[in-house]
Amino acid sequence: MPNYPQLLAGKQLLLDELPLTEAEISTLQETNQLQFKEAISKKTFHYQCKRCGNTKQHLFATIPCARCNQTHHYCRNCITTGRVLFCETLSVWIGQAPDWPHQEQPCHWEGTLTKAQRQAAEKLQAVVRAANQEILCWAVCGAGKTEMLFPAITTAIHEQMRICLATPRADVVRELYPRLKQAFPHTEIEALYGGTEDATGIGQLVIATTHQLIRYSEAFDVMIIDEIDAFPYHHDKTLHYFAHKAAKKDAANIYLTATPRPKERRKIEMNKLPAVFVPIRFHGHPLPVPKLMLEWNLRRKLQNAQLPKKLKRYVETRTIYRQLLIFVSTINLLEPVASCCRVFFPKLETVYAEDPDRKEKVEAFRAKEYDLLITTTILERGVTFPSIDVVILDAGHTVFDEAALVQIAGRAGRSPKDPTGDVLFIHQGKTEAMVQAIRQINQMNKKGRE
Repeated sequence: MPNYPQLLAGKQLLLDELPLTEAEISTLQETNQLQFKEAISKKTFHYQCKRCGNTKQHLFATIPCARCNQTHHYCRNCITTGRVLFCETLSVWIGQAPDWPHQEQPCHWEGTLTKAQRQAAEKLQAVVRAANQEILCWAVCGAGKTEMLFPAITTAIHEQMRICLATPRADVVRELYPRLKQAFPHTEIEALYGGTEDATGIGQLVIATTHQLIRYSEAFDVMIIDEIDAFPYHHDKTLHYFAHKAAKKDAANIYLTATPRPKERRKIEMNKLPAVFVPIRFHGHPLPVPKLMLEWNLRRKLQNAQLPKKLKRYVETRTIYRQLLIFVSTINLLEPVASCCRVFFPKLETVYAEDPDRKEKVEAFRAKEYDLLITTTILERGVTFPSIDVVILDAGHTVFDEAALVQIAGRAGRSPKDPTGDVLFIHQGKTEAMVQAIRQINQMNKKGRE
């Protein structure tokens, strides 16, 4: 018999999404454990989507409904997570609360936190114990943010709480899932993203893309948002609504970032957002400082599949073998850049956000099956490769803002066995974003030395 509280509590699911038979649904309704509410409400001619919170009337449209042979409104704001019609309902669990297993020692990680990591971890842990508080962990790329979360997650599991670790990128979910499974082997963990194969529906620790939070409501005692400055979370207020709705009213809220936006920085300066700062990588080595390389007519050369002179000279003079990660500004440049790099890198691949083989290619690069991976900004953050050099082609393009440049630079030198790595900004004109990114990295390194 399913554990209905674990399966249904804190979720708002459409009828087609419920993992139940008609008989089970009827029984739960008759025993006053499961209710349904309207998915789209209407007052006069004003519609509101109860799933995503949308109240903008231009984001509602009509469509013929095969279920009841009528024309209904639907919400276009959340259609990417499955269309919701005016005639549909959302489930609401009103039975007993889920009873998560008691674990005396849930964490089996055998590593050791550094002094800086431990100080940050203790503050995150204190927020979980206090509840109804929030904190921002501002930690440089490679500081070991995931490991710093272990004490806080341990406390939450020990106290039989439910935890969500949400992130804007599916690649990050896929990378975190096996690490957390290994650290917390006796905890029910599930990974949620588009096309996931690791969804059980009964996770006490849920690792999810922020889009997946649309199906939760007041579910989590601890809400951890990783990379709060990343696209699309930073730009999309709907995703903020999902995260707020998914957390309980007295939840502990933890935010993680290596590159906080000005909004968060102002809150910190005004003492409106508690924060802990970790300015040094876990292995104690400084962040690689990017080198600026000017290339005339760079964009024309890239479009014509001509290898930039600065890139050619660099690959010809490299003395240490590392894999190479090249970032380009648009999908259209992937193949032109790949074609001109094959003379030096016969074993290369390209990857982008909608690539159907994206997961397999990233894992293959991590397994060192390729010497070169050419990518868009989808790999700017949240993924770790042990020994790579990084090149940004056309670093002055608008897609590479200060945060993106810092995050991309942070892909290099992440392993204690190879803590350096080259970072090149190849450009056809220096931008303020490039200057500020290098300044920020130097400031972090200075604070780390202090």
